[in-house]
Amino acid sequence: MASGKRKETALLAARAGRYREYAPPPTLRRHFSRLWSHALHNGPPAMVAIVPDGYCDLLWIDGRLVVAGPDRTAAFPIIRPGATVIGARFAPGAAAPWLKTPISALVGCSVPLADIGWKNTAEFEARLADCPDLSAAMALFGRLLEGTARDAEEPARDAAMIFAAAADGGRPASGLLDRLGISERQLRRRCHHHFGYGAKTLERIRRFQRFLDLCRKSGTMPLARLALEAGFADQPHMTREVGELSTLTPAVILDQLGTRKRGD
Repeated sequence: MASGKRKETALLAARAGRYREYAPPPTLRRHFSRLWSHALHNGPPAMVAIVPDGYCDLLWIDGRLVVAGPDRTAAFPIIRPGATVIGARFAPGAAAPWLKTPISALVGCSVPLADIGWKNTAEFEARLADCPDLSAAMALFGRLLEGTARDAEEPARDAAMIFAAAADGGRPASGLLDRLGISERQLRRRCHHHFGYGAKTLERIRRFQRFLDLCRKSGTMPLARLALEAGFADQPHMTREVGELSTLTPAVILDQLGTRKRGD
């Protein structure tokens, strides 16, 4: 899923259809931060960019349950026009114990759930395939996860603390080592196990996500101010980082997210 040359015409995934997020039921909130659905538009296929966010997701797509590992850079999957994808976004620190798999093994990959040893996958897929519509599929998807959650291991609290520090703009390596009572090597090992990459990469990705959030909210904020608000050193730093992570320019992203805000 690595990015190639800059793709100025790519659409952010949120612009390529109707994307909706839902709060998980109380029984799932320790393990999942969001449930979501994404109904793609019909018509000619578009180049869709799925940008990194530091999360791992469990998907129902094209009749299969799939684990989508975290990405380092934008991915450009081939998705059938008119397809509907259902997903559950693992909470920070929850994916590795739930899947019994180090997340470093899933970076940049979409892996059938059956391939990592999940029981009853074929039965779950058959039941989801029988659902008459999206609402019924979402409800069943949630119930299936609730049934599995009873036997799932607890999320790693230290991983959640590391993620929160990166999401807030802090540096996980400074301060957290003392709070967690671990060394830099242990921090690096835990980051790779739970997020797929080290603390610095996680910081870059979460800063990029702050930039996206600001684009959604700001409307016409100047790019130089966006850079400072998001935590970049300056506008050239933002342009370089955004390009490396998404293959798009900040101006293109601001235009896409702003258009969505006005049009939807």
